[in-house]
Amino acid sequence: MDPIIETWQIHNRINLYLLENIAEEALADQSASKGRTVGQQFAHIHSVRLMWLKVAAPQLLEGLPKIEKENISKASLKEALELSEKAIFQLFEIAGPAGKIKGFKPHATAFLGYLISHESHHRGQIMLALKQSGHMVDQKIQYGIWEWGTR
Repeated sequence: MDPIIETWQIHNRINLYLLENIAEEALADQSASKGRTVGQQFAHIHSVRLMWLKVAAPQLLEGLPKIEKENISKASLKEALELSEKAIFQLFEIAGPAGKIKGFKPHATAFLGYLISHESHHRGQIMLALKQSGHMVDQKIQYGIWEWGTR
């Protein structure tokens, strides 16, 4: 398997691992500095994926749901993140050996780095919001998000 695609899939499984280990009611948690709720952070990750797909390969948007603030649930987030992961997977396949992503420079590997950096930033914000709201993620899960060899 292409290492770029495999890395993308591992990264997405880690996002889903965190999501599945958060209580439904904790999706409304917010950090002390306000901003997006935990659920809105996950929805934002999905929305940014959609934004890039619109620019780079709009044909891949078909069937991908937008997540409205009033419809945020673990189930809707899981479904959306799984679908947008597959579409980004297809985008990497389209990039092929030349490694070009329309609208992004320099190449597909850097695009992967961008996506992982962006989404990991929001994962950190999610963890902080949960901690500050009294729903700290179990230590097993905290370590688990770093287990790239087993996810």
